[in-house]
Amino acid sequence: MANPSTPEAPELHPGARRIIRVGAAGKPEIVIDHWQRLVDGDPFPSLNALPVLVSLERAEQERPALEHRLGTWGIWLAGDADPEQVAARVLDRALVAIAVTKFTDGRHYSLARLLRERYGFRGELRAFGDVLPDQLSYMRRCGYTSFELARGKSLETGLRCLDAFSVSYQGNTEDPRPLYRRRG
Repeated sequence: MANPSTPEAPELHPGARRIIRVGAAGKPEIVIDHWQRLVDGDPFPSLNALPVLVSLERAEQERPALEHRLGTWGIWLAGDADPEQVAARVLDRALVAIAVTKFTDGRHYSLARLLRERYGFRGELRAFGDVLPDQLSYMRRCGYTSFELARGKSLETGLRCLDAFSVSYQGNTEDPRPLYRRRG
């Protein structure tokens, strides 16, 4: 990855950040994230600007304005959201981001896995907030496909952590079969 202070580094737009995204071939890489996460009350960007993420509550209240003004938009959820209550309202989005308020609170893992397996969400599923590199392998097994690490955490370390385990005994969202079924 290029050093951000060198001329060949890609230019970041205001609010842009670098994240880890698992590509279509299953290989994780560091990319520039072009999604803007709006806090409730923030004005919408200009017509058809960069894609935005809004809270589920704001999406519910302002869906017509979102559909009319913005080309692409996604939803961010609290990590303790009830999957049964939110699933139908997020399935049509290209990106759903889940807030990790504390790395010790694991409810977001269940939310991600249920959105994938029970409710069939097929878009990008992102973890943001208090996301630590050593959690990424577990998050990926629950269905996350992109990761915005906590401030000050190394993306390169995150990439290494995603490849820390080559085999798992349990199934996951990519292959639900346990190891003995995969080998037999």
